[in-house]
Amino acid sequence: MTNEKSPSQVITYINPELTSQENAKPGRHVNLPFGYGPIPDKNSKIFFFDIDNCLYQRSTRIFEMMQVKIHDYFKTNLNLNDEEANKLHLTYYKTYGLALEGLVRNHEINALEYNSKVDDALDLHKVLRYDIELRNTLLEIKQSGKFDYFWLITNAYKNHALRVISFLGIGDLFVGLTYCDYSKYPIICKPMKEYFLNCFEQTNLEYDKEVLENQYFIDDSELNVKAAFNLGIGNVIHYVEVESDLEKIKAKPDFEEYYGNGDNKDHSKIKILTVFKNLPKLIDL
Repeated sequence: MTNEKSPSQVITYINPELTSQENAKPGRHVNLPFGYGPIPDKNSKIFFFDIDNCLYQRSTRIFEMMQVKIHDYFKTNLNLNDEEANKLHLTYYKTYGLALEGLVRNHEINALEYNSKVDDALDLHKVLRYDIELRNTLLEIKQSGKFDYFWLITNAYKNHALRVISFLGIGDLFVGLTYCDYSKYPIICKPMKEYFLNCFEQTNLEYDKEVLENQYFIDDSELNVKAAFNLGIGNVIHYVEVESDLEKIKAKPDFEEYYGNGDNKDHSKIKILTVFKNLPKLIDL
């Protein structure tokens, strides 16, 4: 028996929702050289990027679009009224980190069928545009040489992730993707420890204090950044786009434990980013 990892497979994706002219722009064709892992090099320095509400602005209202479809799914498939659907959706999100996980565990919902009616049904072409500012921000970091690889990490299924980065025009900047595999049971998602451990395996990182201290992770979810911090990832960044959300975070009793005094000067704590284009400055480029 051998401990060698299976070689990774290149993932390519050409977005059928885009015209040939739209697809001709840099980054519209997705190319992930290491696919879903593993990265061949051991213990590289990696920047992990969440996708939804992180690589695009909340003003796109994709989150709200998704909530409508999830709500309709709860109502239709579980025969609930609006109040019951809202309550159960919130309960499952708080309990599992993903509403779908509650549906699968407690109602034997087919996760891939759910995905086809929720994530895959979102009209992303209507709201996502080629984002040259985002692309240039990521290129500035990538070309600095500070990191060996950029890696995507999401609670969505792979189809949604590939669509999003194609629409944004950043599909050529990352080497691979860790996604929430809806075809498996139980579903493992952020902020579960198992999800992060799977991500470390896919990126060939040892679950070791010194190794994890070199890694970078950015996410818009408070639950996820705290989970990453607790696991020992050394450079955790919380992207908080809305001022009112930041004020709520600052008012929590554990704020100082996780964020220090919130001025980003304590490098042992989670850093806060409010404007994505300022990311290079935040990481001292």
